[in-house]
Amino acid sequence: MLTNLFDGVALGMLLFVLAVGLSVTLGLMNFINLAHGAFAMAGGYVAVVLMRHYGVPFFLCLPIAFLTTAIAGAILERTLYVRLYDKSHLEQVMFTIGLTFMAMATADYFMGASPQIVDAPPSLAGNVSIGDLEFSRYKIFVIVFCAVLAFGLQTALTKTRFGSRLRAAVDDQRVAQGLGIDVTKIFAMTFALGSGLAGLAGALGSPIISLDPIFPLKYMIYFMIVVSVGGVTTITGPFLASLLLGVADVAGKYYVPTVGGFIIYTLMVAVLIFRPQGLFGRPVKR
Repeated sequence: MLTNLFDGVALGMLLFVLAVGLSVTLGLMNFINLAHGAFAMAGGYVAVVLMRHYGVPFFLCLPIAFLTTAIAGAILERTLYVRLYDKSHLEQVMFTIGLTFMAMATADYFMGASPQIVDAPPSLAGNVSIGDLEFSRYKIFVIVFCAVLAFGLQTALTKTRFGSRLRAAVDDQRVAQGLGIDVTKIFAMTFALGSGLAGLAGALGSPIISLDPIFPLKYMIYFMIVVSVGGVTTITGPFLASLLLGVADVAGKYYVPTVGGFIIYTLMVAVLIFRPQGLFGRPVKR
């Protein structure tokens, strides 16, 4: 039971980093970016290519994946996404779904359809034994790394000047601009951060989850469940929702494998019936 709980927490932590960028863009920028998973896939493939073809150490691949996808996100935000900010959510959904399928086709063309998994670095290979239980060293690293990252994000959005400027820009762009805040720059940086976090998570998850061209669609439902259950007005909400989802998914598939895959969807439906804004969120202003 403890090992299942451990695996669920590790999955939940990884899901948080995968989904938190979408939570930021949806909750703070009120933009529905369903192409978020494409950035995660890109980060994973960056790690695969660098490690397999150029011998780059895994720990160096993580910041490279973050920077690569953050830069790509900033470029796309300035050239494409910015044109959709004042459009309806339906138009945003259709546009970003289109980008998702384009990214999938591109990945299939250059990387092939076969799933790819990279090896964990030697320092994190194997298990740690505690009594009769064994825990993956790499998953322990994932849990610690993601916990530190979650704390850093929460601090950055609530305690820093950038966070206060971002909240001001979201609340009222005209007033923020009147106060000298460069709203365009703030939004571009926020979008780049969300994209970079997705790419980082894709690289971080590459040793434990399979990477293939359908990755953006396969994990899109997980992203949406995290932001739906956790709400989009805080970082804490998606963090706790990711842990709940990870534990429920692993436990359900282990103890009731015939219906385990449906548990997370049942959980999401129940939450949305009684708390449409999510368990930890406030109603989003439109």
